[in-house]
Amino acid sequence: MIKEEKTRLYIQAGLLLLAAVLSFTLLKSFATSRAFTADKVEYLDQKRNTIMEITAASTAASVAITVLPGDAGSPIADKLADVSTYSLIVLCAIFLEKYLLSITGIAAFQILVPTACIILLINLFLRKERWLKLGVRMVLLAAVVFTVIPVSVGVSRTIEKTYENSIQETIDSAKESTQEIQENAKDQNLLDKFLNTVGGGVSSVLKNFEGILNRFIEAIAVLIVTSAVIPILVMIFFIWLVKAILQSITDIPLDPLKKLGIYHTQE
Repeated sequence: MIKEEKTRLYIQAGLLLLAAVLSFTLLKSFATSRAFTADKVEYLDQKRNTIMEITAASTAASVAITVLPGDAGSPIADKLADVSTYSLIVLCAIFLEKYLLSITGIAAFQILVPTACIILLINLFLRKERWLKLGVRMVLLAAVVFTVIPVSVGVSRTIEKTYENSIQETIDSAKESTQEIQENAKDQNLLDKFLNTVGGGVSSVLKNFEGILNRFIEAIAVLIVTSAVIPILVMIFFIWLVKAILQSITDIPLDPLKKLGIYHTQE
């Protein structure tokens, strides 16, 4: 009987060591590989390009308004210039998500999972309940760290699909309106003729840019939500989920684990 128990103990220890090695090598390599991160990185790069286009288009539109006669366009020009500030927030969030894709894989499979395996291995010999629960907590933490960014990227991608065409139309509209003013602003006579051909003159042009500003604000709001708010909400959800699971683990009797040989108490 003692021999069988020792054999089972050695097998469990070997499996835990094997799991630690596989996590440190194969799983870590997969989590940080191009095959796993390619689609997520591509999505984040597309979002980065979109926010750069918004920044460039809003800045150009702000400059274009300043060449119009009078100061009526100054408030709109200032608001368009402010879009760049909000764009910077989105850009920082995008780069943070992009870098975390690789960092979280390393943290989960090169640090947390091997550490959990070592803790569980120690538990085989110390036979303490707190070591078992600590090892389980480490595994759950690794799962949260690894999945939080991919899940938030997936949710963000789903939401942005609804607004994708609208955002691009706003950028194209801003570019077109800005280009018209820039081309005619080279000569004052050309600018006057252009304004005369537009029904309502300057007020009509400003109204058009006001609409563009509103759509830019809407686009920035969507990008802030998908780039900053959703990752935070996903992380909060996972933290709540882990707490709920850990609470259930605390309440679970250890007798079934004893029968499986996963947990032992000292006699």
